[in-house]
Amino acid sequence: MNLTHTPIAKACGTAVLLGLLTPVPLAAAPVLFEVGGTSSPASISGTVGAFRTALGDPNNGNAPGTTGGRREINWDGGGGVDTNAVAGTPFSGFLQTRGALFATPGTGFVQAPPSGGPQNGLAGQFNNATYGSIFSTFSPLRDFTPIGSTVTDATFFIPGTNGGTAATVGGFGAVFSNVELADSARIDFFDPNGNLLTEQFVPIGSGPASLSFLGVVFDAGEDIGSVMITSGTDPLASGTNDDPAGGVNLVVMDDFLFSEPVARVVPEPASLWWFGTSLAGLGLLRWRRRLRNNSSV
Repeated sequence: MNLTHTPIAKACGTAVLLGLLTPVPLAAAPVLFEVGGTSSPASISGTVGAFRTALGDPNNGNAPGTTGGRREINWDGGGGVDTNAVAGTPFSGFLQTRGALFATPGTGFVQAPPSGGPQNGLAGQFNNATYGSIFSTFSPLRDFTPIGSTVTDATFFIPGTNGGTAATVGGFGAVFSNVELADSARIDFFDPNGNLLTEQFVPIGSGPASLSFLGVVFDAGEDIGSVMITSGTDPLASGTNDDPAGGVNLVVMDDFLFSEPVARVVPEPASLWWFGTSLAGLGLLRWRRRLRNNSSV
């Protein structure tokens, strides 16, 4: 009896092949919000405002996790703070209140105005007077930068759980200052499993101390589990000066904006079933091929 022609074998083969051949929907392209401006906040505020609208209202501030709306971090200590604030890595200052945890390969982070204040801002922090004139702020008075690195990693959690509930966001954006070289600053967006969703470069501004903005939202339901921000070609340091003509572009960050974090979705058993079905389909195809070859002998 030739089993390859029985109704049962045909039905099983058809079902498995349909599972194998079912197309996987392609992810939609990310929706970009990007602008390179001057040192005036007004030069980028329209794009930042459009991104806020895309993320949704309200700004949830320090409220516990909710549905809808967005979170913002402006690094300004509630407004009017001009002192330097240094933190180690990982930096959990906004983990409980905004649901964001930051880490860097460097030694930590600093929030500081470009110059001025009791510790003389970034200029005093890094013992480099030029930093007082090459950076500006979008929301007064402080900027944000890693120490000893150009990389900032951000992961997300439900606000109010103190890191107890991992989360994803649907959109993330940041303001940058002093982006003068193409491709010197970028944001890499990853899904919860660490797979790269998209890599986008920050647009250059118009000269020193200019402001730039880059934000991304996904219109096909992709979940952002983390982002990696690269701010400039070199870390800030006492002996490192901004020199775009020589390939050195020093960049700091200001406001971060992201959609309300939602709990990560655990893969459903159906996903495992399809994986098993695919493996079974490969085995069935090999089995049928062997039977066909044997029947022709």
